[in-house]
Amino acid sequence: MNIVVLAGGISTEREISIVSGTMVCKALREGGHRAILVDVYCGDSRITLPGFSEASGCGSLDSQIRESADALFPDTYDVDAAASYMRSFDGQIAEMKQTRREFFGPNVLALCEAAEVVFMALHGEDGEGGKVQAAFDLLGICYTGSGALGSAVAMDKELSRKLFAADGVPTAKGFTLRRNEERRPAGENGIGLPCVVKPCCGGSSVGVEIARTEEEYERALETAFSYEPEVIVEQYIEGREFSVGVVEGEAYPVIEIAPLVGFYDYKNKYQAGSTIETCPAQLDAEKTAEMQRYAELAYRALKLECYARMDFMMAKDGSLYCLEANTLPGMTPTSLLPQEAAALGMDFPALCEQLIEVSLRGK
Repeated sequence: MNIVVLAGGISTEREISIVSGTMVCKALREGGHRAILVDVYCGDSRITLPGFSEASGCGSLDSQIRESADALFPDTYDVDAAASYMRSFDGQIAEMKQTRREFFGPNVLALCEAAEVVFMALHGEDGEGGKVQAAFDLLGICYTGSGALGSAVAMDKELSRKLFAADGVPTAKGFTLRRNEERRPAGENGIGLPCVVKPCCGGSSVGVEIARTEEEYERALETAFSYEPEVIVEQYIEGREFSVGVVEGEAYPVIEIAPLVGFYDYKNKYQAGSTIETCPAQLDAEKTAEMQRYAELAYRALKLECYARMDFMMAKDGSLYCLEANTLPGMTPTSLLPQEAAALGMDFPALCEQLIEVSLRGK
């Protein structure tokens, strides 16, 4: 198949997305697919597309470009060189955001229309929140993962919490605070200390802090507000952390996440050796089944499709709390979903193949 692996973008998770995309692209090529790695925001101006104009037809593809698919998706392709090209824009992203209006980079829409499927390796702002998915729906572009509605709902942690509560998915007590609202001290906000403060729509634990004092609470709010105008304040659940992938509505094995130092923050998620990950998790059959059931229920509550990953905390008394859903789980060397698949006897290329297959069936 001719496949675009779409990565990069403008979020705080840009680098993780590039790593995910690189791994996926290499795996798909190992499987015989003609996959190419493309930055959704920076595009690839090195490619010449005959008869195509980004300014006309909203990226519609004419017959000349369709006929050039073999050239656009070559048999021989240097994935690492494509990743290096993407990283060459890293220092320019902030300026590019100030000087241009369009989100899709040069040739992106044309390449995606020429592909048989787009593998979404995007994480964070815009790429994971439903906007790209909605554009692709309008253009008739097939892609992996959840659609626009489920992606948008899952990205908004405030809305996710409400839907979890409505459908019986246990979640931590908390509230949303907006930047210009009056702030009460932590001791008077109904949550108390310690508490967790995080951006409402962020990912990869960027901007997430655990506050144990009033001073830490104020600093945590300022940090979270530096990323977004809305933040979530939640009760701190002391216990064990887990994650459960859900593919086509069915839960994968449970994986336990145990950072050696601190909590499962950005560093512990992506720095090899900083976290002990055990899959299948060492839980009794009853607790495993309970967590998997809640993961599947959360998947349905948020109207997710194809695949996703749910994160949980288990308190010392055994109570479970669903923290959030990830609609485009990481596909890096330390990512959780590939480890869960491996527990089922599925290697990384086979997992990538399955995610494409379930996405094609689901759309």
